[in-house]
Amino acid sequence: MFCKIPDQLGRMIELDQLPERIISLVPSQTELLIDLGLKDRIVGITRYCIHPAGLTDEKTVVGGTKKIVESRIIELQPDLIICNREENNQQIVEFCDHIAPTYVSDIDNLDQALEMIADVGALTGAKFKAKSLIRSISNGFKVLQQLAVEHKALYLIWKKPYMAVGTDTFINDMIKRTGFENAAKDLTRYPELEVEEMIKLQPDTVFLSSEPYPFTTDDIAELKLAFLTAPSQDPVKPNVIPDFKVVDGELFSWYGSRLLKTPEYLQTLQPKKIDLSI
Repeated sequence: MFCKIPDQLGRMIELDQLPERIISLVPSQTELLIDLGLKDRIVGITRYCIHPAGLTDEKTVVGGTKKIVESRIIELQPDLIICNREENNQQIVEFCDHIAPTYVSDIDNLDQALEMIADVGALTGAKFKAKSLIRSISNGFKVLQQLAVEHKALYLIWKKPYMAVGTDTFINDMIKRTGFENAAKDLTRYPELEVEEMIKLQPDTVFLSSEPYPFTTDDIAELKLAFLTAPSQDPVKPNVIPDFKVVDGELFSWYGSRLLKTPEYLQTLQPKKIDLSI
């Protein structure tokens, strides 16, 4: 037995030998495999596995994260498939289970992301590289200091309808590590919100993610106008207009080796300290 470990759903993954033909159905974990030096062993990816550039031209694309071409996966004869509970549905995981040992990650915070990196390292024979990567990521987040200020941020991931990030999500953990309180902390997963509901949450900042919906500065203008013209929550005062920012969705939501770049980016978004001595 080469490796026997539970995945993050508690399912036992058993490999008789070092996997030589790996399929990844998770873009951030595909990038992780590359950075662990395993590019030559990857045989299948999704069309969303865009890092590094050109990878979709080199590897067989087996579909997306929500819909796969089953025949392509069968033809590739993988000996390890990597999935994620949120990215891939149960039907996909069950199909993959019948083809090859299938590791499923389930990540809501940084600690779980680091655990996944260690697991992938163990499953692929890249244990020492994974440990080094984990050490570097952990040190980066230690430098990211929490600020003693109270600011609320609302993070939007979709439009028509508007969808925000609630609790029990990896992005929620990144919001908190940036130094903000999640304005949608009392909502779970990815709630749909009307503009009036956003106003009631009273965010100081609204982050508009670059993915999965590609928000732009035009969307900022549209939201500002909506906040300005919506009925006021206070009969005396107008609605408070938050600071709107388009942010790099990959650096908030990709939980593989891209985490090396995340702390420095989050630091640029931290709420500014207020000097009360003046």
